[in-house]
Amino acid sequence: MRYAAMPDCLGMLICFALVLSSAPFVSLNPVQAQAKPSLMFMQQIDRLQVGFNWRNLTCPVCKAVFTVLDIALLSDVNAERVAKAVGAACVRLHLADERVCRQITELFRDDVIRALQQSLLWPPEACALLVGPDCGHFDLYAPWNVTLPKTPKPPVSPPSPPKPGAPLSRVLFLTDIHWDQDYAEGSGADCKDPLCCRNDSVTPRWSRREAGFWGTYSKCDLPLRTVESLLGAAAGAGPWDWVYWTGDIPAHNVWSQTRKQQLSALTVVSRLVQKHLGPSVTVYPAIGNHESTPVNSFPPPFVHGNRSTRWLYDSMAEEWAPWLPEQALQTLRYAGFYTLEVQPGLRVVSLNMNFCARENYWLMVKSTDPANQLQWLVHILQTSEDQGEKVHIIGHIPPGLCLSSWSWNYYHIVNRYESTITGQFFGHTHMDEFQMFYDEETMTRPVGVAFIAPSVTTYINLNPGYRVYVVDGNYKGSSRLVLDHETYILNLTEANHIAHLGGPDPHPKWTLLYRATQAYGISSLFPSDWDGLLRRLLSDDWVFQRFWFLRHKGHVSQPCKETCKTTLLCFLRSGRYDELQHCDLLNGFHGDMARAATRTLC
Repeated sequence: MRYAAMPDCLGMLICFALVLSSAPFVSLNPVQAQAKPSLMFMQQIDRLQVGFNWRNLTCPVCKAVFTVLDIALLSDVNAERVAKAVGAACVRLHLADERVCRQITELFRDDVIRALQQSLLWPPEACALLVGPDCGHFDLYAPWNVTLPKTPKPPVSPPSPPKPGAPLSRVLFLTDIHWDQDYAEGSGADCKDPLCCRNDSVTPRWSRREAGFWGTYSKCDLPLRTVESLLGAAAGAGPWDWVYWTGDIPAHNVWSQTRKQQLSALTVVSRLVQKHLGPSVTVYPAIGNHESTPVNSFPPPFVHGNRSTRWLYDSMAEEWAPWLPEQALQTLRYAGFYTLEVQPGLRVVSLNMNFCARENYWLMVKSTDPANQLQWLVHILQTSEDQGEKVHIIGHIPPGLCLSSWSWNYYHIVNRYESTITGQFFGHTHMDEFQMFYDEETMTRPVGVAFIAPSVTTYINLNPGYRVYVVDGNYKGSSRLVLDHETYILNLTEANHIAHLGGPDPHPKWTLLYRATQAYGISSLFPSDWDGLLRRLLSDDWVFQRFWFLRHKGHVSQPCKETCKTTLLCFLRSGRYDELQHCDLLNGFHGDMARAATRTLC
């Protein structure tokens, strides 16, 4: 078959090969939700896309392209031609700047094509995934279930606040650092590329904005000096009982990253954390979706050789060895997750959430409980329940944004072990928010909450920030529940310009933005408290606008009314993806809102 004319009809393939990291993976799940394409997704939720535009695609073109593609990829020679056609089509369809198109095609080519060759993706399935269910039937991510032990669930006792004077634990939480090794003060803050404020950022004629010394309100990541400033401030704000750190170390230049650069970022930042926080503070890390290159590329353990993720896991084990025991390092090297005892009576489980990620194209090959991670989690939780331990779960991507079956199974696990799981901590969205878990029988009784902490990075239009959790402390009978949390920020407007100095503040101050119990007038942060706050957000617009302001770390670029408000409230209530879809459909968005909520490249 001739390929000379192929670039004219490859709009969909570009999405797959270039923007696969941001394409939504719509899937079936044990509780199916009806969906159909309609409205454009909400701009508020879509803020974190890297700037590619693949919406020119029609269903007939999609099916034609994938029919050709399935035949072409039977040959490695044709695979090379397909990759070249993808790059040319990206430029023709103005999906990105020519330089970005060429680089990201080259970067993603081998892994994406290999995953496609090993998958069972037929044209109707691919087009249902990319264009919508009206264009085909997509069941690649069919329903599956983990096996729970036959041990009956213990009776549930509502949590109660600790007695006055009871010990408390202060936990530092870091996520989404996104250090940009090419950040340059004075460079263009408004550019065509997905990431600006860099040495090669070209400033358009209409913009005079330049990158600030400490960071910039734009689609920019952070210079290393800001990361060091944060770590120095955090060290001074201690002491810390321990630290949770949920990944995403490298910048958002996903079209031009190498393994060497990713490992350099891992090494530099890990050692800075050790240097500033000191040897007496233990850090419990989790893996983000940006640690690998190509971004979101996390093959399950059955993929061996150069395409496996051993290069990353082994380096993580080396850098994090001062914090983690050998048993934890073994499972980290195997598949990027681990568990260990934090204190007597408290265990942490660090999940590799890339095995639930819609953007991880390796899951096209096999998406059923990759690496048996959830089944392993069930075993850990049952053992902890038997021994009277409480468990904190940390990870990068919130479970409500995962593939439907994975999300459904995780929700089921949280329901079964609600008395054991006393904290869930995630990042990824860059925003300060949360997602609720309810009992599966009535979906009204709150059983858990996933805390989603704000990012260190400014991407996009944010202040840098970090989180502190106050947890019921280390004593016999402690609930280990989160009692309060605080968010600290660096106000870039003040830090980048001091009037009497005529320039940036050489020693900027990281200040308390808010304390949750004070800001929302609640006594604790139990699941019932967040459920009550959610109801107030729905009924009291003043409280909602306050939440909206704090969600953005004190720098709001757009107001939130009507559709935006409904979108966010659905997100906050939906710790399970099919619940997000259900809320979406009830409010008349026909599935677009749910897809928007997952279409991010944080």
